Amino acid sequence: MTLAFLITSLIVVATPGTGALYTVATGLAHGTRASVFASVGCTVGIVPAMLAAVTGLAAIMHSSAIAFQTVKWLGVAYLLYLAWITWRDRSELIASATESERPSTWRITWTAVAVNVLNPKLTLFFVAFLPQFIDPARPPVAQMLSLSAVFMAMTFVVFAGYGAFAAAVRTHVIRRPRVVTWMRRTFAATYVALAARMAVTAR
Repeated sequence: MTLAFLITSLIVVATPGTGALYTVATGLAHGTRASVFASVGCTVGIVPAMLAAVTGLAAIMHSSAIAFQTVKWLGVAYLLYLAWITWRDRSELIASATESERPSTWRITWTAVAVNVLNPKLTLFFVAFLPQFIDPARPPVAQMLSLSAVFMAMTFVVFAGYGAFAAAVRTHVIRRPRVVTWMRRTFAATYVALAARMAVTAR
């Protein structure tokens, strides 16, 4: 494992994307604990891409336009769905809300899983990026698994940090209803923008 891999992975993870956006939105809406579950879900959502890369399925997806387009458009549709429910959300952010008033941890986690599973670029990242750091003289599968584990650990730590920061400023946000409204509209617009960027990506 090289320093170049660690630095490059950190840059990739820290660059805001759909997973980071969902974690931040969850932290703002429901607090630190919820954002941690969102981080867990985003991390677990990497597993299918990792397994695809290890088993060679990612190479098939990379060469198959139909497979890539199918996953891509499912991802676009899901991002637009998140934008729609975020835009329509009129509930108040209440710091003292009871557990029954919050989304279940399973719902938060599995939504986060879906956000990353339906991102075809993540699979292509594994098939195009990780092999560059594989030593041909050593067993490739073990190396892929160890590098993927490090990448997943980075994802959880960085996303949890994003969520904790969002939760920390939450008390300042919930006192301003207009800020809450524009915050949700901004998140919804960002989901749409990410969907549009994914839609126009050929590969």
